[in-house]
This record gives sequence, C-alpha cells and structure tokens, in this order.
Amino acid sequence: MKKRLLAAVVTGVLLTGALAGCGSTAKTETKDDANTETTGELEPLTVAASETPHSEILEQAKAALAEKGYDLQVTVFDDYIQPNAVVESGEIDANYFQHLPYLEWYNEENGSDLVSVAKIHYEPFGIYPGTKATLDEIADGDVIAVPNDTTNEARALLLLQDNGVITLKEGAGLEATTDDIVENPHNVQIEELEAAQVARVKDEVAFVVLNGNYALQAGFSVAKDSIAFEKADSEAATTYANIIAVKAGNEDSDKIKALVEVLESDEIRDYITNTYDGAVVPYVEQ
Repeated sequence: MKKRLLAAVVTGVLLTGALAGCGSTAKTETKDDANTETTGELEPLTVAASETPHSEILEQAKAALAEKGYDLQVTVFDDYIQPNAVVESGEIDANYFQHLPYLEWYNEENGSDLVSVAKIHYEPFGIYPGTKATLDEIADGDVIAVPNDTTNEARALLLLQDNGVITLKEGAGLEATTDDIVENPHNVQIEELEAAQVARVKDEVAFVVLNGNYALQAGFSVAKDSIAFEKADSEAATTYANIIAVKAGNEDSDKIKALVEVLESDEIRDYITNTYDGAVVPYVEQ
C-alpha cells in the first residue's frame, strides 16, 4: 500500500512530470553561481522549479520583481526531491513545482516543515475523442482509456462522472477506482494504462482521458479539442493546483509576499492563459 501511495503521489505531482528525468541535477545556475550575477542593489530571490511550465512562468515574473527590488534567480531541477530539500535547508527561498498533497506527503516522509503560501495554476484533465467525436455518440461496450495510477485515475473517473458517463460511490472522491463505479448505463469498459500510453491508443478506443502535457504531446489542444475538461471550481483543480512552497516561518517575508503578488497578478495570469492553450490555467480562489 505504501509503495502504491508513493507511486500515486509522485505521478500526480504535476502533469508535466513526464518531461522530468529521474536525476537530481539542477539545469540552471545554482544559488551561489547566481549571486555573482546580481546587479545593482536588487536583493536575490531564489526559486527552485520544474522546467515546464513553472520556470517559464517565473521567467515572466522577473521584470515585475525587479521593480519591487528583487533579482529573481530560478534553478531548474529535473526531479521531485531536491526542490524541496534545498528549500528546507535554506539554500533556496521557495519552490514552484508541486501540489499540496505531494508537499504533505514529502513533509511526512522526510520530517520537513514546508508550507504552501499560494496556489498559482492547475493543469486540467480532459476527455478527448478517439474513434468517437462526442459523448453523444457513446454506445454500449465502448472502451475509454484512462491513466492507471491512483491520483490520475481518480481524476479521470471524476471527470467521466461529471459528464454523465458513470456514477461513482458516494465519497469516493480523489481516491476513486473502477471498483467504485456504481452506475454504468452504457456498460463502458475502462481501460487502465500507464499515463504516457493513454494517448497512443486514441485510434483504438472511443475516448481517452489525458493529463494536460500528454494531451499537448498527442497534438490535442485542451481549449479546442477536448470534449470536456476539469473546471476551475472542481475538486481536482482545487486540490491539485500547483503551489509556491517555503520553509515554515518564511511565509510572511517581504520577498515571498512580493513573489506571490507578482505570480497572482493579471499580467502573469494573462501570460498563462495566452501561452498554454488551456493546458495550464491560472488558479483563482473560488
């Protein structure tokens, strides 16, 4: 059970996880290297991030933070452990790569004391056409492919429920599995596949339910091609919004407040909306 939970949490860290490797190498300058490049009187503000979309979004925040007196220095990591470790150690001020369930798991497993200070964006799941173009065409026995890890499968099943395909046992929520399906009026078959494999069977099944990054890799636009996708007020969007995390005690520092203010600004929200074609969506508190 513990191994299954670990796999589920790590897989669900963010939808761009498939783009990250297994090592722990920082892809940009470290904090010490970056400090030598600080110009003028700007105070260094260091953030550990995953490459896409997190470091890209942070890049857009640099100018606004400079106006507030901070030199934003981003270190890109290709794993899910080091970004938290360097914040816990105090080497880096904050990180931006994960959702709250993963942060809570990490704290429990490592005895760390990291906290979330803001939700910045979420990456919606979508239902995409396979051999059928719309859910109105669904027929008895149709096959729908979904990711097989706990976190992502539950999100896929909840999305199917929200669109009337199935009904789940009350309270199943974000731990739902196919065993929790209590109504299946079309007798659809749920084909459970490793997340990266789901898009590859789109020509063999009626529909596929995809993570945002895998949808992009498959040539789908969340905004233009999805039959349905998670809404901003959905349980999944709220739960799995990607966060800014800091070491406990630093959440009220001026530099962290400035970082959050810029990332929650209309300018950054517009950048996210206009850049990622619905695969990355600004989080707005409901």
